[in-house]
Amino acid sequence: MRILVVEDDAMIADAVLQALRDAAYAADRVGDGQSAMAALSGHNYDAVLLDLGLPRKDGMDVLRHIREAGDAVPVLVMTARDAVAERIATLDLGADDYLVKPFDVNELLARLRAVGRRLAGQATSELVHGALSLNPGTHRARFGETECELSAREFALLQALVLRRGAIVSRENLETAIYGWNEEVESNAVEFLIHRARRKLGVSVIRNVRGVGWTLGNPPTRDP
Repeated sequence: MRILVVEDDAMIADAVLQALRDAAYAADRVGDGQSAMAALSGHNYDAVLLDLGLPRKDGMDVLRHIREAGDAVPVLVMTARDAVAERIATLDLGADDYLVKPFDVNELLARLRAVGRRLAGQATSELVHGALSLNPGTHRARFGETECELSAREFALLQALVLRRGAIVSRENLETAIYGWNEEVESNAVEFLIHRARRKLGVSVIRNVRGVGWTLGNPPTRDP
């Protein structure tokens, strides 16, 4: 999942970004409302973490702009504004969740996992497509009868394929789901992660469609 963090406090933003990347999210950060609107117009995000007290344009105006543009991206507000009336107004304007500062980063990650389940159309804690199951809380994966723990980027790769519901995903889209703006991406990075995932779960977990991209595969069948 690719997340846009809209936060003007550099210390809070750095802590959130590090937690997101450790949890296998690709994360970008902007520090004001105008930059948030520009980022959203030029990139596709799976979720937005939005502060309300922003320079150049208030977070409520950013949220209003998102919804008036018809963008259904999940928006999780993280703010020091704790009045009940403010929470109600923000949720009624189109926010999906509301987190009051200071908050525990583990709670933020749990709420993002809930967003991931909704995006995948699932209610359980695991993301499932065919024979592949992913646990966002533990980064463990199961494919057929094989189970293992994945690195953050291995997990991000498989999660990107699961969330796209079996579609063929291009290299560019996989890189976008795995890496943020300031992270260097080597030319064979996707192939390396696919190789690692196949070593752990089996060569058939990811199928290559030559010249197009990659999709999830099926486990090998056993002889009767």
